[in-house]
Formats: sequence, structure tokens, C-alpha cells
Amino acid sequence: MSGPFTFYEFFAGGGMARAGLGLGWDCLFANDFSPVKAATYRANWGEDHFHEGDVHDLTPDDLPAPPRGGAVDLAWASSPCQDFSLAGLRKGLEGTRSSAFWGFWRLVQGLNREGRAPRVIVIENVVGLLSSHGGADFTALCQALADAGYRFGALEIDAADFVPQSRPRLFVIATRAPVAADLLLPKPTEAVQGRRVCEAHARLPTALQARWLSWRAPQGRAAKTPLVDLLETNPVWHAPALTDRLLNQLSPLHQERLRLEREKAGRRIGMAFRRTRIENGARVQRAEVRFDGVAGCLRTPGGGSSRQFVIEVQGNVTRSRPLTAREGARLMGLHDSYLLPAGETAAWRVVGDGVVAPVVEALSAALLAPLLSARALAAAE
Repeated sequence: MSGPFTFYEFFAGGGMARAGLGLGWDCLFANDFSPVKAATYRANWGEDHFHEGDVHDLTPDDLPAPPRGGAVDLAWASSPCQDFSLAGLRKGLEGTRSSAFWGFWRLVQGLNREGRAPRVIVIENVVGLLSSHGGADFTALCQALADAGYRFGALEIDAADFVPQSRPRLFVIATRAPVAADLLLPKPTEAVQGRRVCEAHARLPTALQARWLSWRAPQGRAAKTPLVDLLETNPVWHAPALTDRLLNQLSPLHQERLRLEREKAGRRIGMAFRRTRIENGARVQRAEVRFDGVAGCLRTPGGGSSRQFVIEVQGNVTRSRPLTAREGARLMGLHDSYLLPAGETAAWRVVGDGVVAPVVEALSAALLAPLLSARALAAAE
């Protein structure tokens, strides 16, 4: 195929999917509702193709055709996940935020009627989508794809295979194109697609299972950057009283984990975050700590588990501090040249609500580019 692949990026946030897709892709249109994210997108990628506003207000006429005409190669949709998240109210696709997906899908249907539906669609969301409403939401999504003529499959990918951050996410990849055999497995496999994907596939009606594609998963990086190398070299640490307050919230299990680290030689770096737990029928805020070289899943500001802390242990001396938004951006696979909002809270609204760029890069190399190259070759023949 001559020239770059073309794509639309819906619910674009700060453009992290675009960062992952890289130079071989040409973004024709992007949108987001959030003013903070829109400003960040424009600062990093320009504004000539960006639309700030509600996806429900868009029409197919707002979506430009590729330079050679016809259909865009890819539509990427990282629709709001709060109503799918295990930490949310699990309202599913009927929830106020996640219903934005159907605004996106209305555009796909409109493009379909005009004969220019995207050749490939990627829908990225939290893994909770698979079980939301007992699996009914995932079935509704698959049915919508099938009704529009797509075949589809899904992968659960944890960003920890690419960056030192635990961030499992669901990627539904749908296509109308012929699919080369080397991109597929004979059937869903827990070791590749993930246990929860296989369970969701088993719950689908037979007609939808017949349209399922068992994608091969992209491989993680053999030598990803260690967590300690992504942290600031001259940070501002908490006052001892704040560190003590955080450590006093550790459960006995995590207090023991910290004690074992204190017995080891040298400087030890861990990550901590707060969670609300139910203990003896009461809600208790607890801190949890890990020293496995992986940060927990980054989140946007708000809620008891939104902020993460760096823990440094050297013998009996323990220090703590908040993880900075720039460090969070590095954990999302973004270079330091990526422009963040000036304030930490605003920066975390962008960083904590995106897709990990190296995961998108790997997905593009392993599946999207080969799939579209095969599609282009088939069309040429």
C-alpha cells in the first residue's frame, strides 16, 4: 500500500492512540468532549483535524474521506469506561458516559449507508465490558458489529507486558477484510486472548460465535524500561508525618511486605495506593504497597484509589511521595516531549484516562497493519 494508513480517533483524549500508531498512520479526524483533553491534544498534534464536542452532535459529513476517496482504514474508539469499570456502578452501555459509544456507532452506521464504513474498527475499554450486565452489553456490541457486516474478536492485553504499569484492557478488533491465516488461531485460547475473553465468547449466541475471529496477540517488549528509570531523580518527598500516616493505613499483609523489604540490602523502590475496603462491615481506607517493579493501574483524580505514591526503603528509613503526572505519562509510554497541562490535577485527567501507547504500537505492528495490507492487496487484485 502506498502512503500511510488513514484513521479516525474517537474519544481521543490526549491522542495516546495516535502516539502509539506512529508515523505510518495519518489521522484525518479526532474528537473529544473534555476541554482539558482537547487542549492537550491540540498542543501535541495540532487542531486542523480536531473537533471538540459531544460525539452525538457529529454527522458522517463531519468525517473527511481519505485523500484517495472511499473508506477510512481504521476507526479507533476508546469510549468512556466508567460505567463498565469494576470500580463504577456497572450501568453498562445504558450508562450516561458509556452510552457515548452509541453516538460513535451511529456515525459508523451512517458511513456504512454511504458505502464508506471503516475497514477496521478497534474498540478499547476496560475488561469489565465483557461481564457488564451478565455479558449482555458485550453481546449487544458484537451484534451491532455483525449487523454492520463485520467479523470480530477480542484480546485482553495488560500494559505490564510493555511498560511497568499493570493496566489490563480489552481490545475488540473488527474487520470486513479477508484475514490472513497467520493472524488467527483456530479457536479462542485463554493463554492468548485471556480467560475473560474466552468466557465472554462462550456466552455469545451461536450466530455471533460464527463471526468470531480468534486474533493472535501482539508480543510484549523483551526489554522494557524498568520502573525506577522512569522516576524523577530529584523529587520532593513527604514530610515524615505524612509518610507515617500513609504507612499506618497498611493492612497487616502489606505491613509484613514492607518489613521484608526493610530487611534487604540497598535502596528499594515500591509503589503504594489507597483503596477503600470493607472490614467487619465498615468501610476502611487502606494503603497497599508493591515492590515488584510495576505500578498499579493509573487513574484520573477523584476517588480513594486514584493517587499513587512512590515508596523508598533503605534499611529502617522509609520515605514516600506522590507519583508525578510526568512520571505517569512515562508509564503510559509517552516521551518527555509530550506536552502536559500545567497543573498536576489537569495533567492527571489526561494521563490517567488514556491508552498505553506501546500497546497500540504493538497491536498495529502485529495485527492492524498486516490486516490492512492484506485488505489493500485483495482490493488491488
